[in-house]
Amino acid sequence: MKFVDEATIRVVAGKGGKGCASFRREKFVPRGGPDGGDGGDGGSVFLVVDEGLNTLADFRHARRFEAQNGQPGMGRDRFGRNGADLEVRVPLGTVVTDVDTREIIGDLIAAGQRLLVAKGGRRGLGNLNFKTSTNRAPRKATGGEPGEQRHLRLEMQVLADVGLLGLPNAGKSTLIRQVTAARPKVAEYPFTTLYPHLGVVRLGPEQSFVIADIPGLIAGAAEGAGLGIHFLKHLARTRLLLHLVDAAATEDGQSIAEQARIVETELRAYDEELFRRERWLVLNKLDLLPEEAAAKLRRKLSRVVGASRKPFLISAVTGSGCRELMYAVQRWVEGHPRTRARSAQLP
Repeated sequence: MKFVDEATIRVVAGKGGKGCASFRREKFVPRGGPDGGDGGDGGSVFLVVDEGLNTLADFRHARRFEAQNGQPGMGRDRFGRNGADLEVRVPLGTVVTDVDTREIIGDLIAAGQRLLVAKGGRRGLGNLNFKTSTNRAPRKATGGEPGEQRHLRLEMQVLADVGLLGLPNAGKSTLIRQVTAARPKVAEYPFTTLYPHLGVVRLGPEQSFVIADIPGLIAGAAEGAGLGIHFLKHLARTRLLLHLVDAAATEDGQSIAEQARIVETELRAYDEELFRRERWLVLNKLDLLPEEAAAKLRRKLSRVVGASRKPFLISAVTGSGCRELMYAVQRWVEGHPRTRARSAQLP
């Protein structure tokens, strides 16, 4: 299935049923009085998180969602039935924005979370509500109110504790295959990763975290080069970034720093806050280096720039250094628990 992480939809809540103006008419019951019932409330539209969904692909064709109208009131004090609410299922991590006002009205980050996006119209009142001591035969009834309508943009941002970023062919997909059960495509050419992949790293009982792999960045991505920076938004919810660099591309430590700076530049151009987030440099493809070059690289680690701490040296293919890296990440994740983001809700 093609990965779709944005969609626009229109939601229409149900209209309230109109009230009824009628009078009781029975033999031997003169002046029976008003008996018109109220209409039913219109149904509302809710977005509900479904953990079984992982894209917004279902919204490529179905773009309009309408809740049921309330039934009108009837004579003999009969009230109309309320319209049924409509639940629209969306993936975990969906951000909901009103297209017309550009207001973020919801951030769906919990399984089963339910967000009201269009409220149903109120019911109309039957004439029995307007009977008074001075107006015993009211002919007044009110119509139901229309339901709310909204034009919404849905944007999926994956929920992960750790995000991987780097140049194409830095080994991000190989690493996620090494440490999780995820199986993203791996090949010798760049841009084999075309959309984000998630994997769960399990190190022991109650010791696990979610890691996300996004497509690689190249110089000029902020201006649209390569795959651009479209997928960087999926790192917005991550707490820790692992910046992978191909250590085998050159034996010169300065060139490694240059590779790191390319990604840093694009990251900063995209979002200053994301650039300042905790980020570890991970030098990959140790298996492709001669033993002497690997030893030389280890001695230069302290002088390599672009990370929040001393870089890690690993081989995602052989697994060398990966376990130590994952345990270091686990300790960091445990020491920095996720704070639940506020989810906007309509009044």
